[in-house]
Amino acid sequence: MKTFEQLGIASEILEAIQELGYEQPMPVQEEVIPLLLGGTRDIIALAQTGTGKTAAFGLPIIQKVDAQKKAPQTLILCPTRELCLQISADLNDYSKYVNGVKVLPVYGGSSIDSQIRSLKRGVQVIVATPGRLIDLLNRKVMSLDLVHTVVLDEADEMLNMGFTESIDDILSRVPSSRSMLLFSATMPREISRITKKYMENPIEIVVGRKNEGALNVKHVYYMVTARDKYLALKRIADYYPNIYAIVFCRTRRETQEIADKLIQEGYDADSLHGELSQSQRDMVMGKFRNKNLQFLVATDVAARGIDVDDITHVINYGLPDDVESYTHRSGRTGRAGKNGTSISIIHIKEKGKISQFEKSMNKQFERRTLPTGEAICEKQLFNLVDKIEKVKVNETEIASLLPSIFRKLDWLEKEDIIKRIVSLEFDRLLEYYHSAEEIMEPTERSSRNDRDDRSDRRDRKSSDKDGGGSRQAEKGYTRIFINIGKMDGANPANLMGFINDHVTGKINIGRIDLLQNFSFFEVPEDTAPKVVQTFKGLFVEDRKLVVEVAQESEGRSNSGGSARKTFDKKGRRPKGRRY
Repeated sequence: MKTFEQLGIASEILEAIQELGYEQPMPVQEEVIPLLLGGTRDIIALAQTGTGKTAAFGLPIIQKVDAQKKAPQTLILCPTRELCLQISADLNDYSKYVNGVKVLPVYGGSSIDSQIRSLKRGVQVIVATPGRLIDLLNRKVMSLDLVHTVVLDEADEMLNMGFTESIDDILSRVPSSRSMLLFSATMPREISRITKKYMENPIEIVVGRKNEGALNVKHVYYMVTARDKYLALKRIADYYPNIYAIVFCRTRRETQEIADKLIQEGYDADSLHGELSQSQRDMVMGKFRNKNLQFLVATDVAARGIDVDDITHVINYGLPDDVESYTHRSGRTGRAGKNGTSISIIHIKEKGKISQFEKSMNKQFERRTLPTGEAICEKQLFNLVDKIEKVKVNETEIASLLPSIFRKLDWLEKEDIIKRIVSLEFDRLLEYYHSAEEIMEPTERSSRNDRDDRSDRRDRKSSDKDGGGSRQAEKGYTRIFINIGKMDGANPANLMGFINDHVTGKINIGRIDLLQNFSFFEVPEDTAPKVVQTFKGLFVEDRKLVVEVAQESEGRSNSGGSARKTFDKKGRRPKGRRY
């Protein structure tokens, strides 16, 4: 393996990266740096995030800058504001001892006037998101006439985000003699179009295999029924006490719902999705980067450009549609030479997709069984013991307090103190898993039943005039009436959540029939009395909650329905209600 010096990096840049802890070039750096310094015109590099690609193009770019010219010489395009800022920060670090080099991040969501003022003072390297760059070009406050190097970073992500026309527009404004470097984790068809249109006989560098994903990421999946997905997520969260993870969801609504549930149950979590303002997004990302959050619940689009090296796990709350999206998700962990784990919580119908991903990525996905409550409690307890063993005691600071503390606890034996510490920390966790039923893996039959249970029954015939009360319950189940319906904002998911939030232990909810003012749901016969008793005497606002066993001939048409919303538009119960 060569050193950075052997690759041709100048002494002032070597000094800066040595301070940053760079010792040996990573594979992509060893391949790309000599080509860029040697004047190779066009390069395609297929590499995952976290493989050192910013230094691969950043070090030679800084070295090739002519500091005497106060005009843009290198243009780096990237998909998101976060990545734009990260690349700019890295380039500033690399150029610490190179006099006169100015790097400017150009992105939306920030004052365009301040960016214009910086351009007028003179910059050599522009790191930009496509939209804001085009805005500046159309205002004629900058020119790309002297640009000799163009870098497209995370090119596949930019195309997925709809920047194809913008990239075409920008590339038409740079000199045809420029060199071009395209970095991408995957090689979709649209990338091939760009390379054919704008590159001449490009050299292709592949770190690993195409679509392979990061080498030091372990791929794991758990198979559960749809109703158990959130419970499975909780078990995973509890089983890894020091987890620092991104949880990927498919929709904005699901993202917010999962984040809200985690927060309500005491987890350090927050959401990141397209409905957030830029200031809200910045605040969430600030908390996540500072590790004030353990879980960032995000959509694919919102998570693009996140550049955090220490993420231990990526959790797929259901698989994405294609292997490229999965590759990007899993590439958020296992970065900078560290190990990571990509966990997928899947339904039985997604098993075939796992096989497709394995084949495309040339990776083996490990199927695991969810940890038992006993295993989770043991893991948490030993993690506490480990922290106690390793804690650094500041003798000087606490010396004056110790005599009083010793006197206070003098009557307790060592074993009693340990028991109290454990109880103080874990009573809630121990109690929860003591009564929690184990989550069973689904079979083909349970999968079909699960889909039936979640159904909104939109295909029920309007001729069913008694509102569903006269239907026979499934064998082994009891049919329950509740005076909450569609008028209250209820849907099968939040109604199931409402029931499970109040009834202790896990309740297997069967068929659900939602009507305008009330609903019916089925529970196993042996749990029906407990369910009815739990809701006895409870109120929703000033309306008494009615939960009772439905009579076989019963048909209700207007039983306590209310215009007040029990659930809001996002399916969450408004705060401040009396239950």
